[in-house]
Amino acid sequence: MPQLKLSYFDFHGGRAEPIRLALAVGGITFEDHRFTFPEFAEVRKTVPFGQVPVLHVDGVQVTQCDAMLRYAGKLAGLYPTDAYQALLCDEVSYVVEEAGVKLGPSFSMKGDEQRAARLALVNGSMPKYLGWLQSQLQAHGGEFFADNRLTVADLKVFVDVRGLNSGRMDHIPTDLVEQHAPQLNAHMQRIAQTPAVQRYYAAFAAS
Repeated sequence: MPQLKLSYFDFHGGRAEPIRLALAVGGITFEDHRFTFPEFAEVRKTVPFGQVPVLHVDGVQVTQCDAMLRYAGKLAGLYPTDAYQALLCDEVSYVVEEAGVKLGPSFSMKGDEQRAARLALVNGSMPKYLGWLQSQLQAHGGEFFADNRLTVADLKVFVDVRGLNSGRMDHIPTDLVEQHAPQLNAHMQRIAQTPAVQRYYAAFAAS
């Protein structure tokens, strides 16, 4: 098994969290390197494109979160071996990422500018993305997004919905998901009750 070091901000969310979860669920040993937001000024000097997460695989630095997630999924047995199911898995992951890219610029905004930008998303693209994800979940049995089992696509959506519901993002209503895609909330709760996911978060609570 390769030596892995995953570097990202020290919070439960964002682009690294599905990767962390995939490795943890699969029982894959990795160094979970976390840093504070003020420390990022120095970290960004050492990473491609000045962005995180980055994954070191036997000392080789790799960028792009969905590539890392797919790799972690393969190591952990959470990525489909069937080509079509893998396609469905990737489709969901990329849609979540695309929605996040639209939201991303608002994090550097303040006050009325941020409010206007986020309300435009809340009243525009975000319900469309959420509705599409719910329809995909329904189309594939209502429990998982691909392969009739837990995959990295489920972890990607789980982290996204958890973040939207958290109340940590100003001007994003905490009932946005419930209003537009309640089955995604039910999905999130099922994933949260997965024993390996419970163990992952329990370890932080105990520390």
